[in-house]
Amino acid sequence: MKLLFDLFPVILFFATFKYYGSNPEGAAALVGGLLGSAVLDVKQAPILLATIVVIAATVAQIAWVHFRHGKVDKMLWVSLVLVSVFGSMTLIFQDETFIKWKPTILYWVFAGSMAFAALVLKKNPIKAMLGEQLTLPEPVWGRLNLAWIGFFLFMGVLNLIVAFNFPTDIWVDFKLFGGMGLLLLFVLGQGFMLSKYVEEKQ
Repeated sequence: MKLLFDLFPVILFFATFKYYGSNPEGAAALVGGLLGSAVLDVKQAPILLATIVVIAATVAQIAWVHFRHGKVDKMLWVSLVLVSVFGSMTLIFQDETFIKWKPTILYWVFAGSMAFAALVLKKNPIKAMLGEQLTLPEPVWGRLNLAWIGFFLFMGVLNLIVAFNFPTDIWVDFKLFGGMGLLLLFVLGQGFMLSKYVEEKQ
């Protein structure tokens, strides 16, 4: 359930784009009504409407987390700022380029914050999250953190490759299924690597 909740804005973005992809005129009418201005390129209307939806969904997600738990994770705030900034630019200029950059910037913020914590603050974010569940040698914690930094850098580059070398509908598919699929494979790989340490502890 938590995974579905975390993916809530992305799922709505995907669903909105796919639903109105075959009805850009309907999307253009909705966007025009919501923004109070005409859509210059009707073909852009589905992605513009999906952008409005993902901004609203992210705001709703954070409001719900704050209501239920009283505290919102910092990365959710970062995601809100990025989707608001890049989403607003997408809507103002009616150019999907900006929203396509948003996942890459988010991935690189993750990578940058983890690298900063390790190199400057001398802290290991992965150990901070998993230290209570796993007992690992310090070098392994360091490699694990470095692996996640590399993964996020790679995902940022891959998003740009897909976004600007393939049709928008392919990028939308990749944003949900490709991103989650690669994350799952990476986590499984990490689990396989760490399994021997769990066995040794037992």
